[in-house]
Amino acid sequence: MNKRLLYAVLLCLPTFTGNTAPKVSEHILSNGLKVLVKEDHRSPVVVSQVWYKVGSSYEPGGITGISHMLEHMMFKGTDKHPAGEFSRIIAENGGDENAFTGQDYTAYFQTMEASRLAVSFELEADRMRNLHLLPEELKKELQVVTEERRMRTDDNPQAKMGEHFMAMAYSNSPYKHPVIGWPADIANYTVDDLKAWYQRWYAPNNATVVVVGDVQTQAVFDLAEKYFAALKPSDIKPIKPQTEIEQLGVRKMTVKVPAKLPSIVMGYKVPSLKTAEQEWEAYALEVLAGILDGGSSARLSSNLVRGKQIAVAAGAGYGLTSRLSDLFELEATPAEGKTVQDLEVALKAEVAKLQDKVVDSEELQRIKAQVLASAVYERDSNFYQAMQLGTLETAGLGWQKADEYVAKVNQVTAEQVRDVARKYLVEDHLNIAYLEPQPINENAVKGAK
Repeated sequence: MNKRLLYAVLLCLPTFTGNTAPKVSEHILSNGLKVLVKEDHRSPVVVSQVWYKVGSSYEPGGITGISHMLEHMMFKGTDKHPAGEFSRIIAENGGDENAFTGQDYTAYFQTMEASRLAVSFELEADRMRNLHLLPEELKKELQVVTEERRMRTDDNPQAKMGEHFMAMAYSNSPYKHPVIGWPADIANYTVDDLKAWYQRWYAPNNATVVVVGDVQTQAVFDLAEKYFAALKPSDIKPIKPQTEIEQLGVRKMTVKVPAKLPSIVMGYKVPSLKTAEQEWEAYALEVLAGILDGGSSARLSSNLVRGKQIAVAAGAGYGLTSRLSDLFELEATPAEGKTVQDLEVALKAEVAKLQDKVVDSEELQRIKAQVLASAVYERDSNFYQAMQLGTLETAGLGWQKADEYVAKVNQVTAEQVRDVARKYLVEDHLNIAYLEPQPINENAVKGAK
């Protein structure tokens, strides 16, 4: 849930479409590599990101989490640059670097002084096709990933509930699997598994290089030709479609884990921008999420937290840019003396209001104004400008959608918000998980007996 809300905030924010907006330029190499450049000369810094069209939603059962595992192994060296050299070279050049894996992508990034872009390109081109995958390095990294899963999921009540919630909500969509993978799958990865995944997906014709910063566009294209053009493309066969079957009734579960506070998460099956029958529906769902959770004046905060005081926190989130159909989520933590059942009733009442009555023009305009304010804020970050382009391109929407966001949101009407609430936020497509706290020291107590 928190991850999904983070996506909604960070990955879907717009850039300006006016005359002051920096232009995005595209160049495709003969081997299929796509290069996107957006000049921003306000500081002598450049962000370089390499996006691969592969993530957890591409993974079959038995090797869930392998995209994330390969992300870790991508720092384990090549013939030219042994394990540890990648990070050392970036640091020596005054940069920082990292990587991240999602449901629909895996991405690697560096932030450096602009004149050092060639360093980033040389290293990324080298490991795109020449990675070493060695048993001893896999053994080390398996311990790292196992500990990462323990800290981020197994010992985190909200994350643990979210994992079980997603597994229940989806019948056959690959979004049912956690990005980090199921424990048994992690424990049984082999070098051959990783080699097959690397050889299948890590190729120039399955990647996008995004560069944002104090650069000259043609110079970046020239550098890309120099370092990436010699890499051989692969025969990338598309994955089979995995369209979620229709849900035929509400699904509920209770998750019992050590925790301080109870909570509830509710998720309705909805389309993303890529899967919506009509494009405006996705933007209307985006506005709907803003009406419920678009700042301190939004409805959930005003009505449930400050008004009725039945929740200490409440939020909503929607995956506009997901590759597959997603969930429209509501989550909340009850105030003292209140229950998750009280919150379920209250959250459903907020949905019913949106279905019964159109949003007044003042409230709708306030939400749209916040979208524009977010656009101004996002333009201050080279990193998130690059993330937006990479996310849209890798999800199959095309980077050009970045320039449409503000206009499309501003075109949403109050009637359209009501219509998508009526069409998609329905009981038969609803999934609910309740977190029932257990004593945090329960295991210690058992061990002492």
